[in-house]
Amino acid sequence: MRHGESEGNLDPTAYDTTPDPKIELTEQGIAQARAAGARIRHVIEGEGEGSESDNWRVYFYVSPYARTRSTLRELGRAFSKKRVIGVREECRIREQDFGNFQAQERMNVIKETRQRFGRFFYRFPEGESAADVFDRVSSFLESLWRDVDMNRLHHDPSDDLNLIIVSHGLASRVFLMKWFKWTVEQFELLNNLGNCEFRVIQLGSGGEYSLAVHHTDDELLEWGLSPDMVADQKWRAHSNKHDSNGSCSWYLDAFFDHLPDSDSDDENVDNHDETNCVSS
Repeated sequence: MRHGESEGNLDPTAYDTTPDPKIELTEQGIAQARAAGARIRHVIEGEGEGSESDNWRVYFYVSPYARTRSTLRELGRAFSKKRVIGVREECRIREQDFGNFQAQERMNVIKETRQRFGRFFYRFPEGESAADVFDRVSSFLESLWRDVDMNRLHHDPSDDLNLIIVSHGLASRVFLMKWFKWTVEQFELLNNLGNCEFRVIQLGSGGEYSLAVHHTDDELLEWGLSPDMVADQKWRAHSNKHDSNGSCSWYLDAFFDHLPDSDSDDENVDNHDETNCVSS
């Protein structure tokens, strides 16, 4: 999820004099975070069907920035100590580095240049590109899997474990890109998350994780996913994780032109080419 409304969201000139990691939440941001905590708990409990006896727990990962730490503090009000098995500050999910103090007049020019260059590969002077963020988020995701597989979180296997990542808009989109193996072109279709918006990656019936288990097609389209990306999420929601996704050809089509459907089709193409060579 993304943090609540910050002083920088409300007034971009705050970055002129305040280091980005020290930008705090506004009063509105605090209220958003508290409301988000209640919504997240509602999701975990299964739309209100759960009870206090249900065996579910949460573990939090949080960016070290002041606004994400404050967001976590406020949304945490929705959970009792019984439910929270741990929290970890994780530097690799911090905000994209835009450079040190950010003079707004200069930043406006830089962001216009980024739009022309491309959001993913453009590197801010003295800062990072989204590609740089991708590298560190990829490293974090590998650590997250090891945390779960090696039970570093020390949770009871009989409990349903829910991981909540409190981060930033771009880092969250990059995380989704890495998880679902989206291309750079697909990443650049995505819209930013609103303050305290969250995306639920949930395990489907066949063992694949998907956004489409919890979210609707309209939501996915509103967030910038293409129809092919939505179709892939719907496939993931119900597929067996050992199956290949033959129903979503967009992934291969993004890299190859005119791949034959079978080896026999390939042989027909070769024979046709040989005939053309002889006749010429």
